Amino acid sequence: MKPCSQCEQQNPDEARFCSQCGAVFAEVAAQSADQPVEEPAPPILDEQQLWRSFIGQNADRYLEQFRKFTGGDEPRFALTWHWPAFLFDPFLWFLYRKMYLYAAVYAIGPVLSAYFTGDLTVGVVWRVMAGASANYIYYWHVREHVAAIKEKASLGGRVQEQSLKDLGGVQPYVIWVGVALHILMFAVLIKAIQEGPQEGNPFPTLKPAPPKSRASLES
Repeated sequence: MKPCSQCEQQNPDEARFCSQCGAVFAEVAAQSADQPVEEPAPPILDEQQLWRSFIGQNADRYLEQFRKFTGGDEPRFALTWHWPAFLFDPFLWFLYRKMYLYAAVYAIGPVLSAYFTGDLTVGVVWRVMAGASANYIYYWHVREHVAAIKEKASLGGRVQEQSLKDLGGVQPYVIWVGVALHILMFAVLIKAIQEGPQEGNPFPTLKPAPPKSRASLES
């Protein structure tokens, strides 16, 4: 028999709680403290919840745009406009939304186009293309990944949650990368303006021709 430390009631040696006051015996409390507390598994999300969780920030606005592509039996392109992809920089926006293939295309494409054409304004064309197609590209990106995550529902809510974390949402660090790149770009531009045109500049400053002498005019 063992006494209760609270009320001194005698209890059987195998008792875990006092039969009189209900207090937990010290050895039972120690065992409970050593055992880790398991968190409940996250619930398995339905398709609508998956879309919202995958998109994350501005989910309502994107879902409203996505409805324009699903009016018929099959998704089809509809002209929409995406200001962040146009203004911020297509490469950075696709990277921000974890669309790495398109980020690579918009990082290399404008550079190669400007190199082969010799026209720096060709980058504006790429920005217009991104602004007009970004919503549609992102729609397919979300659609394909949500379908893949749904197939993992049988593996449990934790697998779904980890997949959403790895594939969906945004990468906030890209915003600071963009800010740094734009500051650098403006610094280079200001320096170029201060130094003026250099030798080999395609737009040299035109200097007035020196006046002809009287002798050359009479000859």
